[in-house]
Amino acid sequence: MQREKANFDILGRIKSERIKRKWTVYTMARNAGVTQSTISTWYRKELQPSVASLEKICTAFGMSLSEFFMEETVKVTDCCEQKSSTGDAQSVHAIPKDKNDLLHLWGCLSITQRKAVLSLLESMVDDR
Repeated sequence: MQREKANFDILGRIKSERIKRKWTVYTMARNAGVTQSTISTWYRKELQPSVASLEKICTAFGMSLSEFFMEETVKVTDCCEQKSSTGDAQSVHAIPKDKNDLLHLWGCLSITQRKAVLSLLESMVDDR
């Protein structure tokens, strides 16, 4: 029995996330703890990474596996009220733009940079 090819382009998504962060393949490999030759082999031979390797890459990108496989990111807006199909008002909670911007930038940082930012933020909160 022959397997169907998945509709989701895993290698394409990895490349897209890497480019979004302006990382080289070497930088991504170093941040994820996966060898550069392994990553090059995936692209050269059109192989899919193992789940373990993909988890390492997702960790380096600052995202979960489920976030990685999300087809489309939801645009985030400020909190507002929205009418349900029955006409009742429902509260819709969303992330304000400044927090959304912060999360986007966070995803572009390496693990080392994230630790430094957390340390800085913690020192700012402690100084109050």
